Amino acid sequence: MERWRESEIKAGVISERNEPRGKKPPFFHIFLLIATLITTMLAGALQEGVDILRQPLLIYKGLPFSLTLMLILGTHEIGHYITSKRNGVKATLPYFIPAPSLLGTFGAFIKMESPIPDRRALLKIGVSGPLAGFIIALPATIIGLGLSEIKEPSQMKGGISLGSSILLSFLTKTILGVSDNSVDIVLHPIGLAGWIGLFVTALNLLPMGQLDGGHIVYSLFKRRHKILSLITFISLFPLAYFWEGWLFWIMAVFLFGLRHPMLVDEITPLQNEDKILGIVAIIIFIITFIPVPFKI
Repeated sequence: MERWRESEIKAGVISERNEPRGKKPPFFHIFLLIATLITTMLAGALQEGVDILRQPLLIYKGLPFSLTLMLILGTHEIGHYITSKRNGVKATLPYFIPAPSLLGTFGAFIKMESPIPDRRALLKIGVSGPLAGFIIALPATIIGLGLSEIKEPSQMKGGISLGSSILLSFLTKTILGVSDNSVDIVLHPIGLAGWIGLFVTALNLLPMGQLDGGHIVYSLFKRRHKILSLITFISLFPLAYFWEGWLFWIMAVFLFGLRHPMLVDEITPLQNEDKILGIVAIIIFIITFIPVPFKI
């Protein structure tokens, strides 16, 4: 990955400079899309209590979860893709990642194949994915909450408890009329996909390194990018005590570094509308961040 191996690698975007290549049919992208659709359907069906080995035809019960999650992830990546193209940055179509996991996927990403020209383009590309995904995840969460069940804590035996954010707590109180601390809510598959979408949005907006949030911070506060990245990185260590998953992000950031690659043009300033867009992204991060996403 050298030539521009200050490559950008994040949950949504990987950047590297390569020599120009001819266009190829997107067969591999289509294969990954179909494979991820199948694995997320399997995950959704399992959540519905389907025994796939005995009742393989009931896999369709996983469609509400699968289609919602795929739409959120796909919209996130298409947001990056379209904005990259509009700003003169070559980008691939999304690569979906199928996985034999509870969610059926490890997410999706695009590759940017040319350097980002300036801070305005960087901010727009960084914001576009999380904002596009958020626009889909928010109504999905609202619809899913409306279809969810409320149960007293004594009725629930074990399982995984999902964490809450400022936004999720507000939506729960508004839609269901209860506090997410006082009762147990069995999320409808659409609501679960929405929860995942909001969680992924917050992860992408972590203000460090070369994540979407790192791009935004570099665009808005270039000189403070390094210190803000370091503060965010250090803050993950105490959070890892409550959820081990933060260790993965610690290792990922340690591997790819906290530095941000230089832009072609470091001088051109942001305009007011760019700054507003960056502030909106920061607000979305604050209201969607979940310090402890999962509990047993």
